[in-house]
Amino acid sequence: MHSVYPCLIVFDGKDSWPENWSSQPVLIKKMLIAPNSGERLREERDRLGLNQTDFGVQAGVSRGTQKAYELESSSPDVRYLMALQGMGVDVQYVLTGARISTEVGSLSPDEAGLLEHYRQLPETDRVGAAKMVTALAEMAGRYVVTGKTNNDKE
Repeated sequence: MHSVYPCLIVFDGKDSWPENWSSQPVLIKKMLIAPNSGERLREERDRLGLNQTDFGVQAGVSRGTQKAYELESSSPDVRYLMALQGMGVDVQYVLTGARISTEVGSLSPDEAGLLEHYRQLPETDRVGAAKMVTALAEMAGRYVVTGKTNNDKE
């Protein structure tokens, strides 16, 4: 039995829905995605600090398949996109070019507090804060935090 996931099917000017096709659900093996999605996928991979091989392994594909997705010579399937979501990739951005909303109303109280403190900093301190947060985010994508500090004994 197949799992069914909702998806958006985009037809380009060369495609059409033949009249003799059934209206019954069909298993779609290939999905066409928006232009420049490969470039945005590479941006997200770079943001996480991973090479094509390591990124592909985490997403369940080979380096060659990962390269094909980034070159847009092949389109990813739903399982791959779900794996990306679990890795912290902004899948909405990869597919559409629009980032997940960062409107103040959509922020958690912790996020809103950080933003408020950041906005109170002088411009010169904001640069340092941004570098520090970027470095922490990059480290979070590469390392597993066990909850131990350097002072904890094994």
